[in-house]
Amino acid sequence: MYKKLAVIGLGLALSNLAWGTEGGGGAYANGSEGFLTGYMPPAGTYLVNYNMFYSADSFKNKSPVFDDFEVATFASIARLIHVTDKKILGGDWAMHAFLVYADVNVKNLNGARQRQGGIGDLIFDPIALGWHFGNWHVITGVDLYLPTGNYDKNDLANLGRNYMTIEPLVDFTYLNPAGYEFSMKTMFDYNFENHATDYRSGNELHADFVAAKHVGQWAFGVGGYAYKQLTGDSGDGAVLGDFKGRAFALGPQVAYTAKNGINVAVRVQHEFDVQNRPEGDKLWLNIALPL
Repeated sequence: MYKKLAVIGLGLALSNLAWGTEGGGGAYANGSEGFLTGYMPPAGTYLVNYNMFYSADSFKNKSPVFDDFEVATFASIARLIHVTDKKILGGDWAMHAFLVYADVNVKNLNGARQRQGGIGDLIFDPIALGWHFGNWHVITGVDLYLPTGNYDKNDLANLGRNYMTIEPLVDFTYLNPAGYEFSMKTMFDYNFENHATDYRSGNELHADFVAAKHVGQWAFGVGGYAYKQLTGDSGDGAVLGDFKGRAFALGPQVAYTAKNGINVAVRVQHEFDVQNRPEGDKLWLNIALPL
């Protein structure tokens, strides 16, 4: 089964300091998507389960106060996708929503440690449109991130981010008859202010991508993500200044699609060239199935 739309927003609010978006992470979990991310599936209802394991023991910043840092995160996200049989502007109309469970374990620069588990912020998009142009496939939409997850400005580990994010996106997939694929999902995040901390994270541009070869029911590829914060953090709570984050990640990916439509994808991503964010490794196990 070919799957897509946009993916999970998992916030890692690590403390009240400023470091390239509040807490060192954005609303979207970079690297969530890979194979066929721009391919809208046929009309129907689909369930996708994203499982992410992330660990980092360094925070890339010139200041030595960030040297003693650790974070370990597990997230399991249920995403319900409904592709209608209606068209808007010639594109297939779909909608989706995410329910996020996360377990976050953080050690900060003072040696304090905290762990929390529970439901994170709600993400949904009522209008996503997909087009097919021969070997080319395109999807557009706007994901909305609502601050419904648990948040306390005095906590080290938070499940929500306590502010809204609007994320327009464009996905495309090129897949030719020989089975060669290149897919990319590009997103722009407009972040609102966290009124609990008087902190507004800067706007972000980021993309997930993969280059792959399909062989029968298998797909093999190399992919990752690129992230760049376009505007600095601001507000009275941004006490460390006009920081901007940056990160890249790369690694192998493999997927298998069974004859009954169930798709299983595994990807490993190593982060590098990081600024003002944690630097670590991610492991994804994603399962998609038609309902």
